[in-house]
Amino acid sequence: MGEQGARHFMEQLKDVLVYLNEKNVAHRDLKLENIMVADNLQLKIADFGFATYKKIDKLKSFRGTKTYMAPEIKEGKTYNGLKADMFSVGVILFIMVQGIFPFSEARTDEYFYRLLIDGDLETYWTKTGGENLSNEFKDLIVRMLNYNPDMRPTVDELVNHPWMKQQFDIKKSK
Repeated sequence: MGEQGARHFMEQLKDVLVYLNEKNVAHRDLKLENIMVADNLQLKIADFGFATYKKIDKLKSFRGTKTYMAPEIKEGKTYNGLKADMFSVGVILFIMVQGIFPFSEARTDEYFYRLLIDGDLETYWTKTGGENLSNEFKDLIVRMLNYNPDMRPTVDELVNHPWMKQQFDIKKSK
């Protein structure tokens, strides 16, 4: 749906992250399959079966869907649920804009994810067909999908990111 169309839905996903953050809840299975869209194009998040509010900054359990899952979960590390959710939303945003997954799984031996880890962004954007995407979008995605969870944006940083600050223009999305 491109950047303009995705911005409409990302604005709502941002609100979900803000709400979960305020309630100190980690969803741990954010993915397209758990997002419902109402007739008025309003999002509803479903399936809170893996959600938790206990010790969300020191989680250890393997939860989520592999194609959306943060690398620290796959590697069996202790993880912050809010940072893992941010990663999953990055995957969702990429799919909304490009219509494909950003990588098959966030593993260090996976070709496309390795390009991101190594900072070979020119090759990454060429291989994923993203050469014409805005610099603001590319910056946001690279930050959200960062291997190091401490380098991913906080909810406040997401809210204030230049890509998120741009206005949605329904005419441009058609």
